[in-house]
Amino acid sequence: MRRRLLAVLMILMGAATLLLSVPLAGSYASGRTEHLLLQRRSDAARFADLADRARTAADRAELSTEIRRYAGLYGASVTVVDSAGRTLARAGTGVPASSAEEVLDRALTGRSTERLPTVRPWGPHRAVLAEPVGRDERVSGAVLLAVPTAAARRDVTVRWALIACGALTAFAAAALVAAGITRWLMRPVRDLDRAVAGFASGSLQTRAGSHTGPPELRSLREHFNAMAEAVADSLGRQRAFVADASHQLRNPLATLVLQLENVEPHLVPGPGRKEHARALDEAERLEELLDGLLALARVESGAARRTEQDVSRAVRERVAAWQPVFEASGLTLSATCAPEGPRARAVADAVGRILDAALDNAVKFVPSGGAVVVAATVADGETVVRVTDDGPGVPDDRLPVLTRRFARAPEHQNVPGSGLGLAIADEIARLSGGRLGTARNHPHGLVVELRLPAV
Repeated sequence: MRRRLLAVLMILMGAATLLLSVPLAGSYASGRTEHLLLQRRSDAARFADLADRARTAADRAELSTEIRRYAGLYGASVTVVDSAGRTLARAGTGVPASSAEEVLDRALTGRSTERLPTVRPWGPHRAVLAEPVGRDERVSGAVLLAVPTAAARRDVTVRWALIACGALTAFAAAALVAAGITRWLMRPVRDLDRAVAGFASGSLQTRAGSHTGPPELRSLREHFNAMAEAVADSLGRQRAFVADASHQLRNPLATLVLQLENVEPHLVPGPGRKEHARALDEAERLEELLDGLLALARVESGAARRTEQDVSRAVRERVAAWQPVFEASGLTLSATCAPEGPRARAVADAVGRILDAALDNAVKFVPSGGAVVVAATVADGETVVRVTDDGPGVPDDRLPVLTRRFARAPEHQNVPGSGLGLAIADEIARLSGGRLGTARNHPHGLVVELRLPAV
């Protein structure tokens, strides 16, 4: 946004500079041309007066001397003609008929040259003007004057160069001011953007700290900080309550399990022993649930500091750790990743903890004889870790809810677990700036896919 704003300001300032400098340059060129016309027309008028008074040979000799001296001094061409256009006197190189015809016809009708083509650095190289000889209706001829415009073109070039330098200096100064204004405007926006990104990534202590910018943006910063404070306080209270409640329930629950185990030897065979075993199983399941809630509370309240991690190494270590468990369950576990495989930025041990949750589910739900494959690759600028099994899988309508808390299929209610494993893994992935997804494996089975920002 800063670049776009600066580009708009630069375009506007460039247009304003051009709109000011181009007319100024054109005005000076027109003024210098007018000055040249006035100077040379006065010379032509003097020659016309001499030609009008030339009655004798001495007068014509004086006229010829004057125009030769003038042509030699200024490098000009002077031609005196009569009313029929015949040349009476000439000095200099002469004037092409194509450029002299129009001004000469005007002069022979008693009209002086009133304007010249505007002199610019590239031309014209000669200015042609004519002055009638005689007064009122008695036009007896004309003086045709062709003078070089080198001096005028040099003056125009110098003045245009000064105007261009002034325009560039003004544009540069305006650009510096525009850059400062843009930086002043965008600094609180960038600071607020960083604060929002940090807050969204789970760092609830992030606040917008910029105190510069327009009053509206400063007010927005204050409102954002107030909102962030309220949200952080609310989430902190909620997580503290979950953690405290889970922790406080652990002690009486442990006591209850211990008492149930102590009662078992005193039970007589019969229906009561079966109910006692069911109650003990439910108590142990409740204990696992409280452990999951405590783990989830710790993950949600943890600092979301991301570090660079070797994903291949984490995959190999977790596969090696789970290998005995899978062999005991009659399952095959393998990993496919390069020795110097992909790396990612994530919270501490994110890949290992997420793999633990995915592999734990695979052990529980994949029948004996099945196979589970863990693969780590890089795709679309992300590090991708896939846990693929050939188990029964889940229906398509239940795939989106697998990462929700306490997500359990009706047919899996008797399987040990709290239903929080993938929910905790999804929260770890979110804090790492990535995402956790599930999909069907063809022809059957489940794919758990972790995507993290690649290094």
